[in-house]
Amino acid sequence: MRDTIKKIIQDNRPDIDDIENTAFIDDGMLDSFDIVTLVSEFDKAFKISIDGADITPENFNTLDNMVNLVKKNGAK
Repeated sequence: MRDTIKKIIQDNRPDIDDIENTAFIDDGMLDSFDIVTLVSEFDKAFKISIDGADITPENFNTLDNMVNLVKKNGAK
């Protein structure tokens, strides 16, 4: 799952070099359009539906937060 999420981020934002250690929101690397794109890609890749209440900057700030978000929304 973690590797799939990393690949999705890399595919959508190839300019981000250090996905493991980037604070995407705090460092200004992701904007609202990027988040909407990631939500859509996560939904497709993991066959889940991320709840709108979970679409917060905190859940997209780090790779670990995104992994936890995907797990929380039903991905195995």
